[in-house]
This record gives sequence, structure tokens and C-alpha cells, in this order.
Amino acid sequence: MIRIFVRNKKTPKSFTITMNILSKYKHLSALLLLGPLCFGQYQFEIKNVSKRYDAVIQIENCYDDRCGGKGTVELFDHKNSKVQTFVSDDLVLYAAQGQKLIQGKLIPLSNDQRAVIIDDFNFDGTEDVAIRNGNMGNYSSASYDVYVFNTTRMAFVKNEELTDLGSNGFDFFETDAKRKRLISYGKSGCCRIFTTEYAVIPNKGLDRVLEKEEDMTREDQVKVITKEKINNKWITRTKVYPADQYNRNKK
Repeated sequence: MIRIFVRNKKTPKSFTITMNILSKYKHLSALLLLGPLCFGQYQFEIKNVSKRYDAVIQIENCYDDRCGGKGTVELFDHKNSKVQTFVSDDLVLYAAQGQKLIQGKLIPLSNDQRAVIIDDFNFDGTEDVAIRNGNMGNYSSASYDVYVFNTTRMAFVKNEELTDLGSNGFDFFETDAKRKRLISYGKSGCCRIFTTEYAVIPNKGLDRVLEKEEDMTREDQVKVITKEKINNKWITRTKVYPADQYNRNKK
């Protein structure tokens, strides 16, 4: 708070000036006004992390272009009202090229830096939140704690099943809203890629419905083994493609 004292016995100008300053800046975020209290931590802001939310991140440790260690994510709506605070034991993020990390300064982040991911993970029509928590995924890739919005509590609640899925694959899982599927990837060595699809069953959880292995250990061919759950029975198909004709992105 800024206070200016003017000696005048009749008019308390210091009080008037102080209130005018507060009124002028009342729409500034609390983080900017209280920034000095957070000095010593690294502070980041993600504007429009989703259609409904912005995020402010504080992390203890940064070195060169990497930050990690205990951190918090504060979620705000676009009216600058705090929605919820999340805590991560290892909130890893990387600065963009040329971005300087300075303690006490509010540093902008983009969604591409993937410290926070917001999407409808359980296809119930409300946005959910994934918070980066270390590198515990396949081949030390990114891992996330996943929180789904609970309409009874009107808050985001950690979901263990989705957190497990978001912490053990090769990077974060994908969402297919049209088919209501979650798609997780993994790999083994140089030449074997695994894809697993899960159907989201309301009030029950995840149901594994497809497994695919792409084996590229031979230079001249790709062997694809697909296991699909149809009418509660697993059907296995195996196909071999010439390596120069195989397109793994083709559905």
C-alpha cells in the first residue's frame, strides 16, 4: 500500500489519497499487489489455459531453463476470482527459448509448455485439470496428477485411476471426445510402440477396450498386433506391412 502524507489539520489527505490509489488499482490481480510477499519463488502465469480459466504457478527451484520441486497452481476464472489451489511435489516446467527466469517476476507461459492441462477427461461435459508432477512416466516422460470436477462438492477432486493413467504412459494420454476414449502410449526399446485405448464408463471408471503393438524390429517390415474387446470378448488380429508402406497415423 502507498501512503502519502500531507500536513493539513482540516483535511486528512493521506487517507483520501490512499483510498484513491486502492480504488484505481482494485482490478489488478492479487498476485501483482502482493508480489513482494512471494519474492524468492518463481512465479508464472498462463492466460487462457482453457476457455474458462487462467492459472498462476509458483515453484521453489529453477536452474537454467528448467524448474521443479514443490509448487502450487492457483486456478482463476476470467473474472479473476480464485477457483482452487493445487499442490505438486515436483512441478516440472521448462522455459521457452530465450525466456529469462527471474525470482519475483511474473513470467508468462503458454499452453504448449504443458505445466497444466485442462480438458474434459471423463466426458461428463465439465473441464478437468491435470497438474504436472515429475517425470514418472514411461522412459522418464512427464507424469501428471489428474483432478476431475465434482458437481456435488463444486470442486476438483483427485482421481486416482486417471492419475495412474497420466503417470505411467509415454507423456500424457490423449482424449477422443467423439468416441469417448482415452488413448495412452508406451514404448519398449527402439522399435516397439504400444497403444492402449480406454472407454470411460459413467460412475464406474475406465474399461480397457483396445491394445495395439507395432513391432518394427525388422527393417523391412512392421508387424501390428491388435487386440480389441468386442461384446466382452477379446479379438486378436495380426498384420504385417512393408516398412516403406506403413503409416502408423492412418486409422
